[in-house]
Amino acid sequence: MYAIVEIAGQQFKVSKGDEIFCNRLNGDVDSAISFDKVLLIDNDGNTRVGTPVLEGAKVDAKIIKHLRADKVLVFKKKRRKGYQTLNGHRQDLSKVRIENITE
Repeated sequence: MYAIVEIAGQQFKVSKGDEIFCNRLNGDVDSAISFDKVLLIDNDGNTRVGTPVLEGAKVDAKIIKHLRADKVLVFKKKRRKGYQTLNGHRQDLSKVRIENITE
């Protein structure tokens, strides 16, 4: 059984027991959260698709920890002009474990 769910503006394919990294969520570590924007649920070949979301379906999850991603370097340069700049970015993430999917 799996579901397509929207979490923090991104869509994820999740099943029970999965651990995913998503954009930083509001909530403390070890707190339970639920997502009600479920777009699709597949239960052993029986597929239900929402228009755009399924009514009454939700995904229960638990926040495991908050962390930051690896640094991404953004380098800009214009040749022969002496212009170059280097910026770094680290995205704030949350690690989430999927506990249950209800239809």
